[in-house]
Amino acid sequence: MILDKLEGVKLRFEEVGQLITDPAVINDMKKYVKLNKEYKDLEPLVEAYNSYKNILSNIQSAKEILATEKDEEMREMAKMELDELEEKVYPLEEEIKILLLPKDPEDEKNAILEIRAGTGGDEASIFAGDLFRMYTHYCEARKWKVEVTHLSEGTVGGYKEIVMKVTGAGVYGILKYESGVHRVQRVPQTETQGRVHTSAATVAVLPEAEEFDIELKQEDIRKDTYCSSGPGGQSVNTTYSAVRLVHIPSGIVVTCQDQKSQLKNYDKALAELRTRLYNLEYQKYIDEISSKRKTMVSTGDRSAKIRTYNYPQGRVTDHRINLTMYNLPTIVDGDIQEILDQLQMAENTERLKEAGVE
Repeated sequence: MILDKLEGVKLRFEEVGQLITDPAVINDMKKYVKLNKEYKDLEPLVEAYNSYKNILSNIQSAKEILATEKDEEMREMAKMELDELEEKVYPLEEEIKILLLPKDPEDEKNAILEIRAGTGGDEASIFAGDLFRMYTHYCEARKWKVEVTHLSEGTVGGYKEIVMKVTGAGVYGILKYESGVHRVQRVPQTETQGRVHTSAATVAVLPEAEEFDIELKQEDIRKDTYCSSGPGGQSVNTTYSAVRLVHIPSGIVVTCQDQKSQLKNYDKALAELRTRLYNLEYQKYIDEISSKRKTMVSTGDRSAKIRTYNYPQGRVTDHRINLTMYNLPTIVDGDIQEILDQLQMAENTERLKEAGVE
């Protein structure tokens, strides 16, 4: 029974509310952060429960009026109220079912978003630049902060590779659907014959590891410093501010050169290294769920084509859910919310089936 489950959730919510005011918990930062997150996660469910209970109570009252009241006007008002309340029950129950599904603990995290030019030469780099602009515009519209940590420019524009950190509420849970191969079909700027050319870029979205997620040992890290360079290889400054970190046990290499201060570059590189190590473990989880759900592509399966942007037809197709839209100019300008909403709906439907909830 849905009410029994919700009653248990409410009791836990109240218990956690008490715990986060306990001085012993406040002094244990790791425990405090974990409980605080649990409290915030349970809050929308408890609010939905209160609304649901209130609606059920009002339905019961309206039914009692209809069963006992003789006054026709009162009966008519009760009937109207009952119809309105019963319309609200089903959508609220569906919302509660989704809220009751176990949340991916990574969903609330910031994200590291990588775009790499794939097949298609110079045109692939230009397309990678278009994707970067699309995501930047989308993030700006959501008031998320974007920081580029590493880039390698293409020879005629765009990027061979660009890595950025996106900070905000629930970033990873929204952007995770973008991992995979994005394909573009258009007449390239570099093509004189006017033929439609297909090229691709790979997007990988990783949840940013927090300080408590992974322990980094300093003796496992080799730090190199060098002068940061700009387009065409010219030196941006003559100080050794750029930082390269090598994690000796795993062989992972991270570079950061966007700040003028070596210390700031080091902090950023360290945060990215922590994320990459964390994602070695997280990868196992991604591989497992991506085999079950068509909305998710394993970041290890870089060959999976998820979306096509066809310029001659003004069409964008997401192949995972067979969604086709004909507003390509607005989508590449950052208006990707509808696609993400549809993917989230499809995933929630799959998750409800997995959980045996109908």
